[in-house]
Amino acid sequence: MTRQIVLDTETTGLSAENGDRVIELGCVELYARKLTGNDLHIYFNPERESHEDALKVHGLTTDFLRDKPKFGTLAKDVVEYLRGAELIIHNAAFDVGFLNKELELAGLPPLHTFVSEVTDTLAMAKQLYPGKRNSLDALCDRYGVDRSNRTFHGAKLDAQLLADVYINLTRGQDALLIDVGQDEPEIGTVVAIDLSQFTLPVLMAGEQELAAHEAALLQLDKASNGRTLFRQVTENSVA
Repeated sequence: MTRQIVLDTETTGLSAENGDRVIELGCVELYARKLTGNDLHIYFNPERESHEDALKVHGLTTDFLRDKPKFGTLAKDVVEYLRGAELIIHNAAFDVGFLNKELELAGLPPLHTFVSEVTDTLAMAKQLYPGKRNSLDALCDRYGVDRSNRTFHGAKLDAQLLADVYINLTRGQDALLIDVGQDEPEIGTVVAIDLSQFTLPVLMAGEQELAAHEAALLQLDKASNGRTLFRQVTENSVA
């Protein structure tokens, strides 16, 4: 079974190609749809200011990030943590683009060369809820995921929220999987059962039930001019 890493980043702005950088990486590990606690959370010094709009979203000031490590110094550790995993990301193109740029600057290959696949929960949500709001906040509200302690967007917190959302998004796929023993039939298998081994009780109709049945037959007789199939079958079986 493949490890799944629910991942989110915070950045100084919207364009990695124009010099914006990753300032926070949050990762939550799932294995067999369960949180393992083997998570990763790192703040990075981007060596540049955050755009005003970005700062309003994440609240990570230049002063706070000044003594944090640069991405390049921990890039190999990040690669080893993510290696072989399926990445689960909301609006994956954004985060993947930024991470690939950071890896490029560190002289390392892009994500697709060492992770198994990337799953975009935004694309999944759009398929399930076309025409609806499918932001992480909207999905949390839709699935009843508590985000009350979220003042700013934070990579680790958002990854934790997304993990919960992902479990809900995929609940219909495999949440109801049942362990089947070697001697037990798989789901969908037709199994022949010998009913002769069971003693089945016979419940006889009472007087009121017989009277109601006869009344219903009389109405059918009247409507069909005496051609009620039930009476014909009964008479033939008695004969």
